[in-house]
Amino acid sequence: MQNIWEMANKRLSQEEIKNEMLLRTHGEGRNAWRMESHGGELEVMEKLWEVANESLTTEEVKHEMLLRTDSEGMNAWHIATYRGKLDVIQNIWEMAKGRLTKEEMKNEMLLRTDSEGRNAWHIATYRGKLDVIHKILELAKKRLTTEEIKI
Repeated sequence: MQNIWEMANKRLSQEEIKNEMLLRTHGEGRNAWRMESHGGELEVMEKLWEVANESLTTEEVKHEMLLRTDSEGMNAWHIATYRGKLDVIQNIWEMAKGRLTKEEMKNEMLLRTDSEGRNAWHIATYRGKLDVIHKILELAKKRLTTEEIKI
């Protein structure tokens, strides 16, 4: 993994790293960050986060890594919830805490719905992921009040 980044840094400009490695999306509108939230490779996600914070503005990191949705209306949090990857769910939440306001955490992580009208709770329930439901509730309780969590 480290070798890929070392090679990229030697061969690509910062602008190319930004545009080709972080922002480029494929047909479903997912960039590398959202693809890894699906694949669940935590080490890769952490490296992408590090590179994004070195290459993108604060607003670009917030928008491209946390808020951007794919063609199904799912952001990285939704995708990780769908896949049931507890470590990735935890990691995205922790990263979002440093970038999103409480209101954005509530609206973008807990209440945002995908193209089928499902939020993270619905997705976890539909997939039968009781451990994910518990994880979402645990994380939400640490950041939001009981009133803010109500959906």
